[in-house]
Amino acid sequence: MKNKPLKILQLGKFYPIRGGIEKVAYDLTVGLSEQHTDCDMMCAAIQGGNKIIPINEHARIICCHTWMKAAATMISPAMVFMLRKMQRQYDIIHVHHPDPMACLALFLSGYKGRVILHWHSDILKQQFLLKLYKPLQQWLIRRADLIIGTSPVYLAESPFLQKVQEKTVCLPIGIAPVKQDLKKTEEIRERYRGKKIVFSLGRLVPYKGYRYLINAAKYLDESYVILIGGTGPLKDDLQKEIEEQNLSEKVFLAGRISDEELSGYYGACDVFCLSSIQKTEAFGIVQIEAMSCGKPVIATNIPHSGVAWVNAHGISGLNVNPEDAHRLAEAIKAVTEDEAAYKRYSEGAASRYRELFTKEKMISKCLNIYCYEK
Repeated sequence: MKNKPLKILQLGKFYPIRGGIEKVAYDLTVGLSEQHTDCDMMCAAIQGGNKIIPINEHARIICCHTWMKAAATMISPAMVFMLRKMQRQYDIIHVHHPDPMACLALFLSGYKGRVILHWHSDILKQQFLLKLYKPLQQWLIRRADLIIGTSPVYLAESPFLQKVQEKTVCLPIGIAPVKQDLKKTEEIRERYRGKKIVFSLGRLVPYKGYRYLINAAKYLDESYVILIGGTGPLKDDLQKEIEEQNLSEKVFLAGRISDEELSGYYGACDVFCLSSIQKTEAFGIVQIEAMSCGKPVIATNIPHSGVAWVNAHGISGLNVNPEDAHRLAEAIKAVTEDEAAYKRYSEGAASRYRELFTKEKMISKCLNIYCYEK
């Protein structure tokens, strides 16, 4: 154990926070600072110039001016200069992957201290970017003193981590429980009175598999309604599919759901469904949001992904093969139409959340990782 207090830098992604990776980095920054550990977060600013945003006496966000966005990567030379200037302040740099800009900044920084690599996902979509980035990625893997993964499955099966298994450790994502809003919950239940509500949430993009969830409605009777929250490029195509399949009374695209409204949807639904079909869905934070509300989850057995590990089959819900609308429907019915089974899955979901996925457990385990020295 170190005798002197640690000073940590979370490195990577964007501000303001828009996605899962930067949310994890931010939650670690805030959570560690609340434990009186100095922890900053350095990231690319989506808009504006360089600025420092104080969080509390132990934490701040260091935003670096961005030139442009290319291949899903923020191009921020300011991050290189800022990290080079500040790197001596930190005992540990915790870099969040994938983020080629953060990796490049670390490479050019001259930093000699400990590096923790948080492997959230392989680069899957941007194959051209991967070809350019691969030598730098390989350097980062070698440079890391320890590699964190969000699930044991992803760590064990990522093709990029096969030769470094001895320095990997699992740190599941943890969240604060979704706060129940009884008024909003009742409003949504009243809107769909007498229906069993299946809820899903995410960007309307191909890897989310929403066309299979929509088609699952064909195998469900009129007592069910499927609500899909989120926006994205497939909105018009999915709405067209709903209409062509004559499912307009059974499937609804709810659009963007605000943070204030979201708890109402989680509270009102009977079951949460994650219909994703590709490894791009590495974990599925929405699953643990639903579990924190005691909602059973229906998810998919995506090869090499952590999704089916998060939702323990037969405990917190059921997992089915991807791209199978009929099996999705059968799983939904198996969970919701047997009262004893529903109670068991509901209790199992809440219990699994408390055992593995609370924000407090993530912060505590992360601090233990930082304090451990080989």
